[in-house]
Parts: sequence; C-alpha cells; structure tokens
Amino acid sequence: MKTEDNTVKEWLSKLQKVKAGGADLSAGEDLSIAIMNLVSLEEHFYFSAMKTNEKKYLDMLYSVRELRKTMLKKIVKDPKGEEWCISKHLLAASMRLIEVGTKELTNKNKAEAEKLFAAAYELYSLFWAINLNLAPSGKIDPPMLESEKKQETFSKMISEVVNKLVDCCRE
Repeated sequence: MKTEDNTVKEWLSKLQKVKAGGADLSAGEDLSIAIMNLVSLEEHFYFSAMKTNEKKYLDMLYSVRELRKTMLKKIVKDPKGEEWCISKHLLAASMRLIEVGTKELTNKNKAEAEKLFAAAYELYSLFWAINLNLAPSGKIDPPMLESEKKQETFSKMISEVVNKLVDCCRE
C-alpha cells in the first residue's frame, strides 16, 4: 500500500522526467484550448442543423470534427483503453464549466463562478495527467496533508503538478 509520501515522491519523480525531457507544454496548452473550441463548434453545428433543418451545418460539423481529430492526435499520441474519448470529454467538460463559470461571473455570482472554474481546471489537469502519463496506477486515495485542517483531493494534486508544467506564457 502506498503512503502519501511515496505517492508525492512518485509524482515529483515523474514531473522531473517530463521537465528533463524539455517538454514545452505551452504549445500543447494552446492546442488543447483550440481543441476545446473545436468540440464546441461541433456541438453548435449540430444544434444549428437540428434547429434550422439545414444540412449544410452537418457538412460543417463533419469538417470541424475531422480537424479536431487531427489536432487531438497531436496530444493523445498512444491512447490506451478509452483514453481518446476520455481526453476529448475532459476537454469538452472543462470548456463548458468555464463557459458556465463565466456566465455566473457576469451574473455577479463570484463564489459559484470560482467553484466552476476550479472544477474546470481540475478536469483540464486530469487531461494532462493522463496524456503525460502522470496519473498513478492502482487505487487512488486522497492524500492527507500534515495539517488536519487541510485535505487535498487527488484532482487538486494533479492540478498542482500540471500547474508547474504548463505555462502558456513561455515562448
């Protein structure tokens, strides 16, 4: 059974290997955001086709889907199991939570917006953990920190690791 210390050490070791490999995730981050928008476009073309009964939107949906598949292959390189679909849905769910959070922010519901943004970032981080092979194998127990007042969840831990790896401002 893994202890919290072993899990953290394992993650830090994997993080160092990714960094040592010269991974520049800033381009990957930009691409992942583009993929989120392509998934959203697929949805909009679908709804436009259904609402207007104009088949041209289905043709556009097909074109955007093919582009999205091509772009997703640049990040999801060797999917195992259902990692391809999981990755697509993690990005799509993250994008939708960002959009809902933005609407809540516009409606002056800052606390709710912050919760939605945090959930979106945790899903986004899980996407990267899967595609950088950082997700630990075996049973995942949320680690307890030294302070009894603070408990970190597995997804928070992933977010912290991805936060250290992904820097969109690096050129």
